[in-house]
This record gives sequence, structure tokens and C-alpha cells, in this order.
Amino acid sequence: MRSQWAVMILLIDCAFSGRVLWKMKERALAAQEWTAREHLAARADSTVRPVEGDIHQPLDHFTHTGTRTFAQKYLVNEEYWERPHGPVFLYIEGEGALSEFSVLAGHHVAMAKEHGALLVALEHRFYGRSIISGGLETQNLQYLSSQQALADLAAFHQHISQKYSLTHRNVWISFGGSYAGALSAWFRGKFPHLVYGAVASSAPVQAKLDFSSYTTVVGRSLMDESVGGSEKCVKAVYEAFAAVEAALLRGEETQVGKDFGCCDTPKSLEDQTEFLQSLADIFMGTVQYNEEVGPLTIARLCDIMTNQSKAYAEEEEAYDRLVKLTAIYRTVEKEPCLDVSYEKTILHLNKTTHVGSGYRQWFYQTCTEFGFYQTCEDATCPFSRMMTLQTQTQLCPLLFSIPQHTLLSNIDFTNQYYGGDQPQTQRVLYVNGDTDPWMALSVVRNGTNEDKHRAILIHSTAHCADMNPTRARDRTSLLQARKDIEILVGAWVKRAAQERTV
Repeated sequence: MRSQWAVMILLIDCAFSGRVLWKMKERALAAQEWTAREHLAARADSTVRPVEGDIHQPLDHFTHTGTRTFAQKYLVNEEYWERPHGPVFLYIEGEGALSEFSVLAGHHVAMAKEHGALLVALEHRFYGRSIISGGLETQNLQYLSSQQALADLAAFHQHISQKYSLTHRNVWISFGGSYAGALSAWFRGKFPHLVYGAVASSAPVQAKLDFSSYTTVVGRSLMDESVGGSEKCVKAVYEAFAAVEAALLRGEETQVGKDFGCCDTPKSLEDQTEFLQSLADIFMGTVQYNEEVGPLTIARLCDIMTNQSKAYAEEEEAYDRLVKLTAIYRTVEKEPCLDVSYEKTILHLNKTTHVGSGYRQWFYQTCTEFGFYQTCEDATCPFSRMMTLQTQTQLCPLLFSIPQHTLLSNIDFTNQYYGGDQPQTQRVLYVNGDTDPWMALSVVRNGTNEDKHRAILIHSTAHCADMNPTRARDRTSLLQARKDIEILVGAWVKRAAQERTV
């Protein structure tokens, strides 16, 4: 049981788009603190506990006129460190709160034990508790960016080096998953003198306004027989969403709302779009974290959608099967009803007095840096065509007064600044699962010469799966990928040690 929850905890850093997906993340965050406490209690044999501290960071690293600072949380685990010259493994947190578990479990922790590494982790600014008073106000969110986050990491490097009397012989390797995976790659790219190598798991390094390829990969994964998908499954999904849209067009929104257990009747066009996005999120979340989080998998989802589920032996229409699937989702997530109110979504995103899970902060970053809007206007998308780019980008001016016409230039800047999916960096390992929709924005091909071992693509594997502790049921492809990561990280540590003893 502990290993199952551990997997969930290590996945919560990964990026979400729709509201239902974000709710899944919030529930994982709630479980995180309980699981971390249980894990610590179970380790009575160990006398070492993570050290928690704060580093006081400038609110703005790039102008020297201001004096405002904020306290940024970090964690240190010295349990495996071979003093004084052992390496430093840096775990980078993304768009969520930093947990003690980040330096207690995971593939990077197993490698730290093998190499005698000091484990350190830093919470991202404006997430968790690393935020100034009033930090969610729009005028303060201007200090939330990946560039500021990288500068935070550089200052943290100096802080840890001074605190633990580290020298050039202590090689640093960074690790991160999803957005934090991109930060890991970018930290190596922008500060190569600070971090010797970087592992970037499921890292979307290519910013993109219209991320339609996300739903394309979801559709392809739902057809993949190696993970329990089929052409029949995708066809059933198409049929189900078409049936729901047809019912709404016939003015049957009251019955639709009852069928799917909606908290409110989706009467307005905005509510109907919210509703259809929520239904799509169930499929998108299941694919993204297939076999890694919760009881819903592609195989089980497709069994339900193709009348193969043992629980429902009778032949049903695609609409009814989608109703059943939604009920199962609500049971799993302990949701009494499906919230489809567009107005409530806006109110939630406009909250500036409660830090919460980071939904508002992350949406701000999509407007200012990344896009990542998962649309369904492409013919390959198996969901509703009402999930348009316009319905998502219109929130940027509404929430933050960021004009829609500026989004493309913001994203272009990000790609120019970091190199997009053609980064000119060395000793960065990009790890992706081919079931994961985010692989479309990562690096999946090897380079040449010294950079010839820069990509690992894992067959039938989901988002950030390589970061989790090894389980008996892990696929052979995933087990092999972890071995390949270990070999490369080991080579980095050995090479750096040879270079730095001279």
C-alpha cells in the first residue's frame, strides 16, 4: 500500500489543464501529507530525518532596486551522503507543495543511496508555502516565472554549498518531472557551471499555444492494444461524446445533468463546454497516468466503453457507458456530483486569499509563458469540438488582464529563451513514456556525438512513471529504462569525479 501511495505523491508535480484533472491533483496533495507521515513513522530504524529550512530569496532577481524577499522552503536528506565529496542530487519541485517524500523515496533517492549523494529539494516560488503575503494578487504574480525559478535554484545552490562546505568536487545532478522536468533541463542549460547533468522526466520543453497534439496522443493511446486500448474503444468514445452533444443541442440539458450527476444543470454554452471538458478530463487523466495512479486505467476504461466490463454485462449505448464511467470516476474521487459551473470555475481561479493547490498560479504561467491549452478542434480528437482554443485563452484577459493577442509572443519568447525541443545542451537526459500525451512537447530523439544518449522513450509507459519507486508489477520496458538512467547518471558522477580531482 505504501508504494502505491508513494507513486501518487511523486506524480503530483505534473502539469494539468482541466478542472477535473486539477481536482484529481488536489486529492493527491491531500493524501501526500498523510502518506509522508506514515512513511516517516514506519522508518523507526533510521535516525536521520529530512531537515527543513527556508532560504530568503529576492522577489525579483533581475532588478536591483527592490528589497522585497520571500521565504522559500527547502528540504535536505543527509542519510546517504558520503562526506565530504559525495555528489548532490537536486530534486526540483514544480507547480505544487514540496513534500518530505521528495527526499525520502523515488528513483532519484535510490540512486542517491547508490552513489552516496546528499539529497536536496527546493519548493517553487509562489507554490506551497513559498509565497509572499498577497502573492496571488495579479500585481504580485508578475514575479512568478520559470526564469525567476531558475535564479532561485542558482541562489539555492550557493546556499547549500555554503551551509555544507561543498566544493567543486561535489558534483550536482538535477531531477524533475513534467514542468519541473523542464526546469531541470533548463537549469542545466542556463547554469552549466552549477549542475553537471540533468534528468528531465516527461518534460514539456516546447511551449505551445494550441496543444492539440495532447488529445491526438490520448486518442492514439486509447487505441494501443499493448495498454488495453482498441479501435473499438476510441470509436465508442467518439460516439459517446457525439451523443452527449446531440442531447444538449436538442435542449435536453436537464436530463443530461441528471444522467451524469452534475451539481447544476449545464444550461449555458459556457457550462456545457465546462461539462464536456470535465468528461474529457476523465479520459485524459486516465491516459496520462495509466497504471500509475488510482484504479482507473486505459484497460478498465476501454472495458467499460466497449461493454466488456463484467460489472455491466448488458449491451448499452455509448452514451450510457459514458454515464457509468463518470459515476465510477465520482466514486473514486469521492465527488458527490460533477461540478460543471463555469461561473464557479472563474470564482475559484480568481481566489487571491488562499494559496490552495496552485491552480491560479499555474494558469497565470500558461498565459505568460507556456500555453499548453489542450484543445479538441483537430479531427483526430475523440472528444467534443466545443473544447476550443478560444474558450481557454479568454480566461487570460478575464483573470489577469493579459490580452489574448500577446499569448503567442509570450510563448515564442519562452522557446527562443530555452531552445524549445531543439535545445543546444549536453548531459541532459529526457525520459518519456510513449503513452504520455506530454511527450509531444519533449525531446524524444537522441542527438549526435556527446549528446547521442539524451533521450529514452519507454514503451507503454505513462507520465513521470520512471521517477517512482520500483514495483513488482512494473513493465519490463520501465524497469529497463530505470537501469539505463542509472547507467548514465553513474557515468556522469564517475566522469565528474575524475575531472575534478585534477
